Amino acid sequence: MSLKSLALIENWPVPTAAAGVVRADGTVLGTHGPTGHRFPLASVTKPLAAYAVLVAYEEGAVELDEPAGPEGSTVRHLLAHTSGLAFDEHRVTSAPGERRLYSNTGFEQLGDHIAKATDIPFAEYLRQAVLEPLGMTSTSLEGTASPAKDGTSTVDDLLRFAAEVQAPRLLDPRTVAEAMTVQYRGTKGVLPGYGHQNPNDWGLGFEIRDSKTPHWTGGSSSPRTFGHFGQSGTFLWIDPAAGVACAALTDRAFGPWAVEAWPPFTDAVLAELRD
Repeated sequence: MSLKSLALIENWPVPTAAAGVVRADGTVLGTHGPTGHRFPLASVTKPLAAYAVLVAYEEGAVELDEPAGPEGSTVRHLLAHTSGLAFDEHRVTSAPGERRLYSNTGFEQLGDHIAKATDIPFAEYLRQAVLEPLGMTSTSLEGTASPAKDGTSTVDDLLRFAAEVQAPRLLDPRTVAEAMTVQYRGTKGVLPGYGHQNPNDWGLGFEIRDSKTPHWTGGSSSPRTFGHFGQSGTFLWIDPAAGVACAALTDRAFGPWAVEAWPPFTDAVLAELRD
């Protein structure tokens, strides 16, 4: 099966783009563009990093509710962007659990916390815990790079990851269900690029669509849809109601073009799958 809707990426004002759709059983329903091309992920790095944190949790290296980050914060707060840390600096702006403050710094502190708990540099832990077992040979986080935003990958590799999240083998399905469940329900905050959201729902490392508007997924995306987008013009969404996931990677920074292009693209993909 091939999805004609994926060809819509040819209309995007970007130098290079690739996209693909995968089912929970790993069946790739369609791809378009250079799916083996390595792109900077920007914040689509975060779901990969979060998955490694959850592996560390299941291995007993950390607990979700143990202290991590600023005073009063936990691993769970950091994963859910409710630690109170500012976006890109080591500054506390609110009490843990009070607001949804999207924070790269929080994920960097998570990486440091896992490295200390496991005695393995986080980039190496991510490779051993997630990338290698899933055969994601074209995905990397180099050395001391930020686990919030410095990963590189391909559509082919992200489809492997998306199949895993839909039908977990590396984690207990109950852990993944928790990751896609709203943490600190009712928390307000800003969704970068889309303004203030009330509530601004988030799971453990995954953003949850719910009733957010505006949003980077489609108008027909189910409220249960979860995933992430990146400032490098990248996204990965998983829609449990549709039973599929979609990854799209580009080499043009997120901006008004993406706000305009991404939702109708997603709606076209979902409509074709329904038909």
